[in-house]
Amino acid sequence: MATATHEDLAKRLRDAYSGGAVPPLRDGLDPVDIDGSYAVQEINTRYWQSQGRRIVGRKAGLTAKAVQQQLGVDQPDFGALFEDMQVADGGMLDPARALQPKAEAEVAFVLGQDLPDPETTAAMVGDAVATVHAAIEIVDSRIADWKITFADTVADNGSSAFFVLADEGKPLAGLDLYTCGMVLEVNGTVASLGAGAAALGHPLNAAAWLAQTLARRGEPLKAGDILLAGALGPMVALNPGDHVRAVVGGLGEASFTYRKA
Repeated sequence: MATATHEDLAKRLRDAYSGGAVPPLRDGLDPVDIDGSYAVQEINTRYWQSQGRRIVGRKAGLTAKAVQQQLGVDQPDFGALFEDMQVADGGMLDPARALQPKAEAEVAFVLGQDLPDPETTAAMVGDAVATVHAAIEIVDSRIADWKITFADTVADNGSSAFFVLADEGKPLAGLDLYTCGMVLEVNGTVASLGAGAAALGHPLNAAAWLAQTLARRGEPLKAGDILLAGALGPMVALNPGDHVRAVVGGLGEASFTYRKA
């Protein structure tokens, strides 16, 4: 029986950022409770905005079919990107700011136009894109040992934490984001491999799903927003001192070091 309220769960997740990871949210959310999990996420999003944090975009997660099947769902999820989550390209991330982080390489889009249509297509997203960037998402979980269900990760803002965008963005025209290869290195050693097609068959498909979903929720994507389109390969756990570099074919690279400045 569910006993914890959405407000209870939201506060539990907020407190975990400083107090440490908590058990899965079974006492308040069924593992595939889509509406309830987004309700918890929304409570914390509004809370953080009230504390002065500014949303600069959104992330798509669970864009790989294998991961969806693992969690028993048939759709991706999303989370909010806040301005203070961005780590400078080539910069440092203090390990004290994370709990159990993992890095994954992604394609990121910066929009040049709004996307208000709930029937937004991949082609429409392409027309709205200002620049495309190699990116690294540093995911984290406030759920102990990453023992997450769909509901846990959605409630936990898509298991988001930080992100890095390559300083240099490219125009979309001429890029092959379907077959582009990805290499994620940790300390100069290849740790993860992938391709653009891993993100819902194409990163623009993931971005279109995100645009449709947010438009239907009355929170459409806007010009200037950053979109993370989902992992191009397996996540890699981080240890203090690690230097992480993602290279995406045609886009270039992004990097950071997981240590205190």
